[in-house]
Amino acid sequence: MAVQLAVAYSSIIKGVGVVAAGPYYCSRNSLLIATTRCSCTIRPASACRVSPDSTNVPRLVSMARTFSANRLIDDVARIPGQRIVTISGAKDATVPTPIVAQLQAFYAALGVPARNMTQTGIADAGHTMPTIDYGVACAKSELPFIGKCNVDGAKQILGWIYGPAPLAPPAAATPPGRFIRFDQSRYLPASRLASFLRTTGMDTSGWLYVPSTCDSGAPCRLHIALHGCRQGQAYVPPDSSTGLPYGTTFVRHAGYTQWADNNRIVVLYPQAVSIPAINPNGCWDWWGYTGRHFADRQGVQMRAIRNMIGQLTSGASH
Repeated sequence: MAVQLAVAYSSIIKGVGVVAAGPYYCSRNSLLIATTRCSCTIRPASACRVSPDSTNVPRLVSMARTFSANRLIDDVARIPGQRIVTISGAKDATVPTPIVAQLQAFYAALGVPARNMTQTGIADAGHTMPTIDYGVACAKSELPFIGKCNVDGAKQILGWIYGPAPLAPPAAATPPGRFIRFDQSRYLPASRLASFLRTTGMDTSGWLYVPSTCDSGAPCRLHIALHGCRQGQAYVPPDSSTGLPYGTTFVRHAGYTQWADNNRIVVLYPQAVSIPAINPNGCWDWWGYTGRHFADRQGVQMRAIRNMIGQLTSGASH
């Protein structure tokens, strides 16, 4: 979803940090392609067809150019100005490293210069958001999909996007800013409100982290931190003995907030939600469960997040 947003709204998004994901429009509106050629999430796993060219980068580049020409996304000529950082784990069997390599090839084919791209490969990491010391063992690909890898993934992402000047270090172990829960339904296109949860995949609420300096009126930057599948606040594991939802684990522990205060970065945490049968893991839509425009500016999730960005950057209260 991060890649979708950054490609579709390249006129306003200056950079993107990608943890274990493939090129823009990789699925081509097909669940089968999404689960066999853009990831290895199909069962049985032997049906996976991931290879060094399984996503067909030339075709995806051509489709992005066509979407741009048809004004479904921003002008792709803006993409070379973005700063791109990718993070992948060598032990990730969900989104294997060849998929992330094809994402890098996609950006290179669209003209992003080498100086604007960087990558981090973690030898002992599974499918996980890497942190210094929070979460499960780094090699595991399991809930909460945050791993103790002795690598600060959030720092690497924020540092690259907002570089080249280094980030100011955190001032305190506990961030002094505010977590604000807000109503996401306000940002949905009016045509989709009646079927809010059933067809949009958007939860009723999202989260915002506001550093104390930004609360006081100082000019601040905005970073959108998108959770992965099975990381949304409402996700309940099928085998959960407690029946409790995932909650704010990603919001509070993915690592972004500790860097936000001293670097004047407001962090937006939109929330996706599970839909039985078509999106049981509460993923953002990258294969078409919300409709064929899922990856362009007409997509319901894309428009909702763009509306959130517009509200926050306008200076109006949310």
